Amino acid sequence: MMNNTRRPRRNRKSAAIRHMVSETQLTVNDFIYPLFLIEGENTKEEVVSMPGIFRYTLDLLLEEIREAMDLGIMTFCVFPSLPESKKDKMATESTNEDGLYLVALKTIKEKFPEVCIMTDVAMDPYSSDGHDGIVENGEILNDETLEVLAKMAVAQAKMGADVIGPSDMMDGRVGYIREALDQAGYTNVSIMSYTAKYASAFYGPFRDALDSAPKFGDKKTYQMDPANATEALLEAELDYMEGADMLMVKPALAYMDIIRLLKDNFNIPITAYNVSGEYAMIKAAAEKGWLDGEKSMMEMLLSIKRAGADAILTYFAKDAARILKR
Repeated sequence: MMNNTRRPRRNRKSAAIRHMVSETQLTVNDFIYPLFLIEGENTKEEVVSMPGIFRYTLDLLLEEIREAMDLGIMTFCVFPSLPESKKDKMATESTNEDGLYLVALKTIKEKFPEVCIMTDVAMDPYSSDGHDGIVENGEILNDETLEVLAKMAVAQAKMGADVIGPSDMMDGRVGYIREALDQAGYTNVSIMSYTAKYASAFYGPFRDALDSAPKFGDKKTYQMDPANATEALLEAELDYMEGADMLMVKPALAYMDIIRLLKDNFNIPITAYNVSGEYAMIKAAAEKGWLDGEKSMMEMLLSIKRAGADAILTYFAKDAARILKR
């Protein structure tokens, strides 16, 4: 017989012991539920590349929020899908107080004041160019874009947004937005910065959902190179110094090392975006019978949490919440 006084399997011998010594706990409080908003009434449209995920008109979006709340989900991130007729080069619809998005934020907050509403700050949902910044002669202008983003953030805060999510990756935008919010009196509105947002192939289904793909080129001059990790520390340091309250890594699954890197180096919450492509992979494999969808989903989410994420934006929020409630 093996003479070994240290036997790790002793701590795995029963479910009760395994649960007792479990190092990572996944709960419904970890989830931020992304939602897609469209114009109209009494309509929901399934996103073909994201089975089980829909674009909702506001009346049905409110019902979806209520259903998610019944499962314990209390934080929501809303993304607008606008017709091309509402888009222009300067994203002017983003500050239209009578427009789809700002009216929706106000309505959600009035109906459900107890929930946390997170927003998206970037030009691409409103831009006729499909880019996150102002385009001039094929170049994405950085400093000129900051003013647009700041006005967008203030407009969202005015409508009741709790957390502003700059997803644009323009240099200096966190500080610029923080100053604008503070000057407008919204000192209590948080910023969850998309700090390490990579130029990833995993965003495809999201762009299908919002019809927000770039009309030309790609986003590699502002989103990060997937080869780089040290650069994420620079982005994080800048966002931290500029006043970000939370730092996000996007995507999550292929960037676990970046989540851990930021967690080990910054003493504010680290979040991760479990993006549309990661969702679609699990759903597609499960439909084919190649993976157990529920087990794969829960393992993925647990792994993101184990890597260091304090919160996870995930399209799996409702599915996972149901399992955790069993």
